[in-house]
Amino acid sequence: MKLTSLRILLCLGVLAVSPAGASPPAKVLFDFSDPAAMRGWQVEDDVVMGGRSEGELARSADGHLIFRGDVSLENDGGFSSIQNNFAPIDVSGYRHALIRLKGDGKDYRFIVEADPKARHYYVAEFGTNGEWQEIKIPLRKMYPMRRGDRLDIPDYPADTLSQVRFMIANGRAESFQLEVASIALE
Repeated sequence: MKLTSLRILLCLGVLAVSPAGASPPAKVLFDFSDPAAMRGWQVEDDVVMGGRSEGELARSADGHLIFRGDVSLENDGGFSSIQNNFAPIDVSGYRHALIRLKGDGKDYRFIVEADPKARHYYVAEFGTNGEWQEIKIPLRKMYPMRRGDRLDIPDYPADTLSQVRFMIANGRAESFQLEVASIALE
């Protein structure tokens, strides 16, 4: 290819050149403005261990995922969560999870699983302020846990992803509502 042809292609944006080691373009995992993004989401409360918390999942008229309910401490309960399991995807090269959401001023956890066969998961905690926010979570700083106990193993390697989850577990009985517009990786 002649140098002039190369310059023309670069000016037109037809030929993209990126530096070695550059991050891949952002990857949208869930955009809840599309009703199909609701597929696969399910509620998992502490009732699996005898608790009495009640969470529910819905889609708002504005096209957002709504996770709401009541956390109860009765019968050794104390959490509510929603999750989506999927075949493992390659997330190597991505550094952050970007979550566009509106909370209720309470603290939540964003949880991921790297392998559906693993007995542990990785956690990042975040606060909400009652307004729309973009939460930026460094993937490789998500710490490992199993059944609420922190593990002494390396943090999330961010190479594969097979589940995303939101959880509320603040050690108190409370009503909650979290509205999520999208989840992406960058």
